[in-house]
Amino acid sequence: MGIHLGRYTATAVVLFFLWLLFTSTIALQEVITGIVLVVLIAALGYRNFTSRGLGIFSLRRLGGLLVYIPIFFWEMLKANFDVAYRVVHPRMPIRPGIVVIKTGLKTDVGKLFLANSITLTPGTLTMDVSGDCLFVHWINVKDRDIEKATELIAGRFEKHLKGICE
Repeated sequence: MGIHLGRYTATAVVLFFLWLLFTSTIALQEVITGIVLVVLIAALGYRNFTSRGLGIFSLRRLGGLLVYIPIFFWEMLKANFDVAYRVVHPRMPIRPGIVVIKTGLKTDVGKLFLANSITLTPGTLTMDVSGDCLFVHWINVKDRDIEKATELIAGRFEKHLKGICE
């Protein structure tokens, strides 16, 4: 029941990175406070954080993430303009509705990334995840067919997330 050093280290590294990101400073007292908190929190929660330990950090995943981030921001920018256009042109038709999309992602982390990517893109909101299906509210339903809706909503994200999360 001892400490799994890889899992503990992975948890501590991620938590410390988040601490630095959220505090936005590298002042000595902030860094020391962060280290103390990270050591304690990682000791209490590393078992729930990851079962892979340092295996979650790889060049392939980092490369995939570096490719995914600009793609995500591009899709988010396009969706922002689409929603803004619908607001300033009220005669533009909208067909809101809930569609089911099916994901090929197998891990919970992959499904979480996909659901959050969809939700963070204006005009879509992931309402529920059940098995390999996501229930998405879509501001302008273009197709209710599961395969076509999946391609229109998730296709832009899913192929890149497979390399990062699977």
